[in-house]
Amino acid sequence: MKNVFLLVSVIVPVLHAGSSAAAQANGQALFESRCGMCHGLTPAPGKMGPPLKGVVGRKLGAAAGYNYSDALKRSKTTWSTARLDAFLAAPGKAAPGTKMMVGVSAADQRAAIIAYLSSQK
Repeated sequence: MKNVFLLVSVIVPVLHAGSSAAAQANGQALFESRCGMCHGLTPAPGKMGPPLKGVVGRKLGAAAGYNYSDALKRSKTTWSTARLDAFLAAPGKAAPGTKMMVGVSAADQRAAIIAYLSSQK
């Protein structure tokens, strides 16, 4: 029995790390395909939206060099994972007057994108 416990305690973290890496890759792929036309992680010429590296925990409307809508500039809150989820689900409802018009309706895709952005400090 002791050997079974030892085997499980070694295998489970390895499997979790593998699934975490897969989730990370999925989130990155979704970010690039769903968000990448307008957003990058760092400032980039030709991108319509602000850079999103470090967005989780950042004050809304605070990335340097981007002309935010008044809806986001006036906000006194920060981007939490819950706030990002609501915003990505329905940008115009979460922040009336925002410039962002395209949302992500699938909850699993939003979760993957948010997990990826959360890892980009």
